[in-house]
Amino acid sequence: MALGGNPIFNGKNFRGATQAPPAPQAPYGQGYGQNAYGQGYGQAPYGQNGYGQAQAGWNPAQQAMSNDQLQDMYNRPAAGPADSGRMTFDDVIMKTAACLGAVIAGAAVTLVVAQGLASMLMIVGALGGFVLALVNTFKKQPSPALILAYAALEGLFLGGLTRILDGMFPGVGLQAVIGTLSVFAVTLVLFKSGKVRATPKAMRFFMIAMIGYAVFALINMVMMWTGAVDSPFGLRTSFHIFGIPLGVFIGLLAIGLAAFSLIMDFTSIEAGVRAGAPQRFSWTAAFGLTVTLVWLYVEIIRLLAILRGDD
Repeated sequence: MALGGNPIFNGKNFRGATQAPPAPQAPYGQGYGQNAYGQGYGQAPYGQNGYGQAQAGWNPAQQAMSNDQLQDMYNRPAAGPADSGRMTFDDVIMKTAACLGAVIAGAAVTLVVAQGLASMLMIVGALGGFVLALVNTFKKQPSPALILAYAALEGLFLGGLTRILDGMFPGVGLQAVIGTLSVFAVTLVLFKSGKVRATPKAMRFFMIAMIGYAVFALINMVMMWTGAVDSPFGLRTSFHIFGIPLGVFIGLLAIGLAAFSLIMDFTSIEAGVRAGAPQRFSWTAAFGLTVTLVWLYVEIIRLLAILRGDD
Protein backbone atom coordinates (compact mmCIF):
# COMPACT_ATOMS: atom_id res chain seq x y z
CA MET A 1 0.00 0.00 0.00
CA ALA A 2 1.36 3.35 -1.01
CA LEU A 3 0.85 5.38 2.11
CA GLY A 4 0.93 9.16 1.97
CA GLY A 5 -0.73 9.49 -1.42
CA ASN A 6 -4.42 9.71 -2.26
CA PRO A 7 -6.26 10.13 1.07
CA ILE A 8 -9.14 8.08 -0.32
CA PHE A 9 -6.96 4.97 -0.51
CA ASN A 10 -5.22 5.78 2.77
CA GLY A 11 -8.47 5.93 4.70
CA LYS A 12 -8.95 3.49 7.54
CA ASN A 13 -11.70 1.55 5.77
CA PHE A 14 -9.99 0.87 2.43
CA ARG A 15 -6.60 0.30 4.02
CA GLY A 16 -8.11 -2.07 6.57
CA ALA A 17 -9.80 -4.04 3.79
CA THR A 18 -6.48 -4.55 2.00
CA GLN A 19 -4.56 -5.79 5.03
CA ALA A 20 -4.33 -9.48 5.78
CA PRO A 21 -6.22 -10.62 8.90
CA PRO A 22 -4.10 -11.35 11.97
CA ALA A 23 -2.85 -14.90 12.44
CA PRO A 24 -5.02 -16.99 14.80
CA GLN A 25 -3.65 -17.32 18.31
CA ALA A 26 -3.60 -20.61 20.15
CA PRO A 27 -5.17 -20.74 23.62
CA TYR A 28 -2.88 -19.83 26.50
CA GLY A 29 -0.50 -22.65 27.27
CA GLN A 30 -1.49 -24.62 24.21
CA GLY A 31 0.78 -24.84 21.16
CA TYR A 32 -0.33 -24.91 17.57
CA GLY A 33 -1.63 -28.32 16.64
CA GLN A 34 -1.64 -29.44 20.29
CA ASN A 35 -4.74 -31.10 21.65
CA ALA A 36 -6.64 -29.67 24.56
CA TYR A 37 -5.49 -30.63 28.04
CA GLY A 38 -6.35 -34.16 28.92
CA GLN A 39 -7.32 -35.24 25.42
CA GLY A 40 -5.41 -37.62 23.25
CA TYR A 41 -5.14 -37.43 19.51
CA GLY A 42 -8.31 -38.64 17.85
CA GLN A 43 -10.09 -38.63 21.19
CA ALA A 44 -13.33 -36.66 21.43
CA PRO A 45 -14.03 -34.33 24.36
CA TYR A 46 -15.72 -35.80 27.39
CA GLY A 47 -19.29 -36.77 26.68
CA GLN A 48 -19.02 -36.52 22.90
CA ASN A 49 -18.73 -39.14 20.21
CA GLY A 50 -15.24 -39.86 18.94
CA TYR A 51 -14.13 -39.36 15.37
CA GLY A 52 -15.49 -42.02 13.11
CA GLN A 53 -18.47 -42.82 15.36
CA ALA A 54 -21.92 -42.37 13.88
CA GLN A 55 -23.97 -39.72 15.59
CA ALA A 56 -27.50 -40.34 16.68
CA GLY A 57 -30.04 -39.69 13.92
CA TRP A 58 -27.38 -39.60 11.19
CA ASN A 59 -27.67 -42.11 8.40
CA PRO A 60 -24.20 -43.19 7.16
CA ALA A 61 -25.72 -43.79 3.72
CA GLN A 62 -26.15 -40.03 3.35
CA GLN A 63 -22.36 -39.67 3.25
CA ALA A 64 -21.92 -42.00 0.34
CA MET A 65 -21.23 -40.41 -3.05
CA SER A 66 -20.74 -42.15 -6.34
CA ASN A 67 -17.48 -41.92 -8.24
CA ASP A 68 -19.22 -39.89 -10.95
CA GLN A 69 -20.46 -37.35 -8.40
CA LEU A 70 -17.00 -36.99 -6.90
CA GLN A 71 -15.41 -36.61 -10.34
CA ASP A 72 -17.98 -33.98 -11.31
CA MET A 73 -17.21 -32.07 -8.11
CA TYR A 74 -13.47 -32.12 -8.77
CA ASN A 75 -13.93 -31.03 -12.40
CA ARG A 76 -15.84 -27.90 -11.47
CA PRO A 77 -13.82 -24.66 -11.80
CA ALA A 78 -12.69 -23.03 -8.59
CA ALA A 79 -14.66 -20.02 -7.43
CA GLY A 80 -13.01 -16.80 -8.62
CA PRO A 81 -12.85 -13.48 -6.78
CA ALA A 82 -16.08 -12.29 -8.42
CA ASP A 83 -17.89 -15.46 -7.32
CA SER A 84 -16.72 -15.01 -3.75
CA GLY A 85 -17.65 -11.32 -3.54
CA ARG A 86 -14.08 -10.00 -3.80
CA MET A 87 -12.81 -6.92 -5.63
CA THR A 88 -11.39 -7.52 -9.10
CA PHE A 89 -9.70 -5.32 -11.69
CA ASP A 90 -12.76 -5.71 -13.92
CA ASP A 91 -14.95 -4.32 -11.13
CA VAL A 92 -12.70 -1.28 -10.78
CA ILE A 93 -12.63 -0.70 -14.55
CA MET A 94 -16.42 -0.90 -14.90
CA LYS A 95 -17.11 1.38 -11.94
CA THR A 96 -14.46 3.88 -13.03
CA ALA A 97 -16.09 3.95 -16.46
CA ALA A 98 -19.44 4.66 -14.76
CA CYS A 99 -17.89 7.55 -12.81
CA LEU A 100 -16.27 9.02 -15.92
CA GLY A 101 -19.60 8.67 -17.72
CA ALA A 102 -21.22 10.75 -14.97
CA VAL A 103 -18.44 13.34 -15.32
CA ILE A 104 -19.04 13.56 -19.08
CA ALA A 105 -22.80 13.86 -18.58
CA GLY A 106 -22.35 16.69 -16.09
CA ALA A 107 -19.89 18.47 -18.37
CA ALA A 108 -22.30 18.18 -21.30
CA VAL A 109 -24.93 20.10 -19.32
CA THR A 110 -22.74 23.14 -18.70
CA LEU A 111 -21.45 23.07 -22.26
CA VAL A 112 -24.90 23.36 -23.86
CA VAL A 113 -26.88 25.64 -21.52
CA ALA A 114 -26.74 29.45 -21.56
CA GLN A 115 -23.50 31.04 -20.39
CA GLY A 116 -25.02 32.61 -17.28
CA LEU A 117 -26.58 29.35 -16.17
CA ALA A 118 -23.38 27.48 -16.99
CA SER A 119 -21.38 29.75 -14.69
CA MET A 120 -23.87 29.19 -11.87
CA LEU A 121 -23.79 25.42 -12.38
CA MET A 122 -19.99 25.50 -12.42
CA ILE A 123 -19.96 27.09 -8.96
CA VAL A 124 -22.56 24.59 -7.72
CA GLY A 125 -20.46 21.75 -9.13
CA ALA A 126 -17.26 23.02 -7.53
CA LEU A 127 -18.77 23.50 -4.06
CA GLY A 128 -20.97 20.39 -4.19
CA GLY A 129 -18.14 18.26 -5.53
CA PHE A 130 -15.85 19.43 -2.73
CA VAL A 131 -18.45 18.58 -0.06
CA LEU A 132 -19.20 15.15 -1.52
CA ALA A 133 -15.49 14.45 -1.90
CA LEU A 134 -15.10 14.92 1.86
CA VAL A 135 -18.22 12.86 2.60
CA ASN A 136 -17.11 9.96 0.38
CA THR A 137 -13.55 10.09 1.69
CA PHE A 138 -14.53 9.71 5.35
CA LYS A 139 -17.64 7.56 4.91
CA LYS A 140 -17.29 4.15 6.54
CA GLN A 141 -18.81 2.25 3.63
CA PRO A 142 -18.71 3.36 -0.03
CA SER A 143 -21.98 4.66 -1.42
CA PRO A 144 -22.35 4.23 -5.21
CA ALA A 145 -25.04 6.94 -5.34
CA LEU A 146 -22.89 9.53 -3.55
CA ILE A 147 -19.83 8.64 -5.63
CA LEU A 148 -21.75 9.02 -8.89
CA ALA A 149 -23.26 12.28 -7.60
CA TYR A 150 -19.74 13.55 -6.90
CA ALA A 151 -18.68 12.63 -10.43
CA ALA A 152 -21.68 14.43 -11.94
CA LEU A 153 -21.01 17.59 -9.90
CA GLU A 154 -17.36 17.57 -10.91
CA GLY A 155 -18.56 17.27 -14.48
CA LEU A 156 -20.58 20.48 -14.04
CA PHE A 157 -17.46 22.22 -12.77
CA LEU A 158 -15.16 20.89 -15.49
CA GLY A 159 -17.67 21.68 -18.22
CA GLY A 160 -18.04 25.26 -17.03
CA LEU A 161 -14.28 25.71 -16.69
CA THR A 162 -13.66 24.25 -20.13
CA ARG A 163 -16.30 26.51 -21.65
CA ILE A 164 -14.68 29.63 -20.21
CA LEU A 165 -11.09 28.75 -21.12
CA ASP A 166 -11.99 27.35 -24.52
CA GLY A 167 -13.83 30.57 -25.28
CA MET A 168 -10.69 32.53 -24.46
CA PHE A 169 -8.27 30.12 -26.11
CA PRO A 170 -10.11 27.96 -28.67
CA GLY A 171 -9.05 24.33 -28.72
CA VAL A 172 -7.61 24.02 -25.21
CA GLY A 173 -10.55 21.88 -24.08
CA LEU A 174 -9.94 19.13 -26.61
CA GLN A 175 -6.19 19.36 -26.06
CA ALA A 176 -6.70 18.95 -22.31
CA VAL A 177 -8.84 15.84 -22.82
CA ILE A 178 -6.23 14.30 -25.12
CA GLY A 179 -3.45 15.25 -22.69
CA THR A 180 -5.28 13.71 -19.71
CA LEU A 181 -5.92 10.44 -21.54
CA SER A 182 -2.33 10.35 -22.77
CA VAL A 183 -0.85 10.85 -19.29
CA PHE A 184 -3.20 8.22 -17.87
CA ALA A 185 -2.29 5.69 -20.58
CA VAL A 186 1.48 6.27 -20.28
CA THR A 187 1.31 6.06 -16.49
CA LEU A 188 -0.64 2.80 -16.62
CA VAL A 189 1.81 1.26 -19.12
CA LEU A 190 4.80 2.28 -17.00
CA PHE A 191 3.17 0.86 -13.89
CA LYS A 192 2.26 -2.45 -15.55
CA SER A 193 5.79 -2.79 -16.91
CA GLY A 194 7.27 -2.22 -13.44
CA LYS A 195 9.42 0.69 -14.62
CA VAL A 196 7.76 3.15 -12.22
CA ARG A 197 6.81 2.21 -8.66
CA ALA A 198 5.80 4.07 -5.53
CA THR A 199 9.07 3.50 -3.67
CA PRO A 200 9.65 5.01 -0.19
CA LYS A 201 12.18 7.47 -1.62
CA ALA A 202 9.76 8.61 -4.32
CA MET A 203 7.02 8.88 -1.72
CA ARG A 204 9.11 11.23 0.40
CA PHE A 205 9.80 13.47 -2.58
CA PHE A 206 6.10 13.41 -3.49
CA MET A 207 5.03 14.47 -0.01
CA ILE A 208 7.54 17.35 0.12
CA ALA A 209 6.51 18.54 -3.35
CA MET A 210 2.80 18.26 -2.50
CA ILE A 211 3.21 20.34 0.64
CA GLY A 212 5.10 22.99 -1.30
CA TYR A 213 2.49 23.02 -4.07
CA ALA A 214 -0.37 23.26 -1.56
CA VAL A 215 1.28 26.22 0.18
CA PHE A 216 1.79 28.00 -3.16
CA ALA A 217 -1.82 27.32 -4.23
CA LEU A 218 -3.15 28.68 -0.93
CA ILE A 219 -1.05 31.86 -1.13
CA ASN A 220 -2.01 32.37 -4.78
CA MET A 221 -5.71 31.94 -4.00
CA VAL A 222 -5.61 34.43 -1.12
CA MET A 223 -3.78 37.02 -3.23
CA MET A 224 -6.31 36.64 -6.05
CA TRP A 225 -9.26 36.99 -3.67
CA THR A 226 -7.80 40.06 -1.97
CA GLY A 227 -6.93 41.73 -5.26
CA ALA A 228 -3.19 41.75 -4.56
CA VAL A 229 -2.68 40.44 -8.09
CA ASP A 230 -4.95 41.19 -11.04
CA SER A 231 -3.78 38.43 -13.37
CA PRO A 232 -6.41 35.77 -14.27
CA PHE A 233 -4.11 33.06 -12.92
CA GLY A 234 -2.59 35.06 -10.08
CA LEU A 235 1.08 34.56 -9.37
CA ARG A 236 1.27 31.98 -12.12
CA THR A 237 1.31 34.66 -14.80
CA SER A 238 2.45 37.66 -12.75
CA PHE A 239 6.05 36.47 -12.49
CA HIS A 240 8.37 35.24 -15.22
CA ILE A 241 11.58 33.21 -15.05
CA PHE A 242 13.81 33.67 -18.09
CA GLY A 243 10.80 35.04 -19.91
CA ILE A 244 8.65 32.00 -19.08
CA PRO A 245 5.60 32.44 -16.81
CA LEU A 246 5.97 30.94 -13.35
CA GLY A 247 2.75 29.04 -13.98
CA VAL A 248 4.46 26.90 -16.64
CA PHE A 249 6.93 25.52 -14.10
CA ILE A 250 4.24 25.14 -11.45
CA GLY A 251 1.93 23.47 -13.96
CA LEU A 252 4.54 20.93 -15.06
CA LEU A 253 5.25 20.12 -11.41
CA ALA A 254 1.53 19.69 -10.68
CA ILE A 255 1.02 17.41 -13.69
CA GLY A 256 3.99 15.31 -12.56
CA LEU A 257 2.50 15.07 -9.06
CA ALA A 258 -0.90 14.05 -10.46
CA ALA A 259 0.75 11.42 -12.67
CA PHE A 260 2.64 9.97 -9.70
CA SER A 261 -0.59 10.04 -7.72
CA LEU A 262 -2.02 7.75 -10.40
CA ILE A 263 0.90 5.37 -9.79
CA MET A 264 0.01 5.30 -6.09
CA ASP A 265 -3.65 4.74 -6.94
CA PHE A 266 -2.72 1.76 -9.13
CA THR A 267 -0.55 0.41 -6.31
CA SER A 268 -3.40 0.66 -3.81
CA ILE A 269 -5.87 -0.98 -6.19
CA GLU A 270 -3.45 -3.82 -6.90
CA ALA A 271 -2.95 -4.34 -3.16
CA GLY A 272 -6.71 -4.42 -2.64
CA VAL A 273 -7.26 -7.05 -5.33
CA ARG A 274 -4.42 -9.23 -4.05
CA ALA A 275 -5.68 -9.00 -0.46
CA GLY A 276 -9.19 -9.99 -1.54
CA ALA A 277 -10.88 -6.77 -0.41
CA PRO A 278 -14.69 -6.87 -0.45
CA GLN A 279 -16.24 -6.12 -3.82
CA ARG A 280 -17.94 -2.94 -2.58
CA PHE A 281 -14.53 -1.27 -2.25
CA SER A 282 -14.19 -1.26 -6.03
CA TRP A 283 -16.40 1.84 -5.80
CA THR A 284 -13.84 3.41 -3.48
CA ALA A 285 -11.11 2.62 -6.00
CA ALA A 286 -13.15 4.14 -8.84
CA PHE A 287 -13.79 7.24 -6.72
CA GLY A 288 -10.08 7.64 -5.99
CA LEU A 289 -9.15 7.35 -9.66
CA THR A 290 -11.84 9.86 -10.63
CA VAL A 291 -10.54 12.42 -8.11
CA THR A 292 -7.00 12.10 -9.48
CA LEU A 293 -8.13 12.34 -13.11
CA VAL A 294 -10.18 15.47 -12.37
CA TRP A 295 -7.13 17.06 -10.75
CA LEU A 296 -4.96 16.06 -13.71
CA TYR A 297 -7.39 17.55 -16.23
CA VAL A 298 -7.60 20.86 -14.35
CA GLU A 299 -3.82 21.17 -14.23
CA ILE A 300 -3.42 20.36 -17.92
CA ILE A 301 -6.07 22.77 -19.19
CA ARG A 302 -4.71 25.54 -16.93
CA LEU A 303 -1.18 24.99 -18.23
CA LEU A 304 -2.41 25.09 -21.83
CA ALA A 305 -4.30 28.32 -21.16
CA ILE A 306 -1.21 29.91 -19.61
CA LEU A 307 0.90 28.89 -22.61
CA ARG A 308 -1.66 30.23 -25.07
CA GLY A 309 -2.07 33.44 -23.12
CA ASP A 310 1.68 34.08 -23.21
CA ASP A 311 1.85 33.91 -27.02
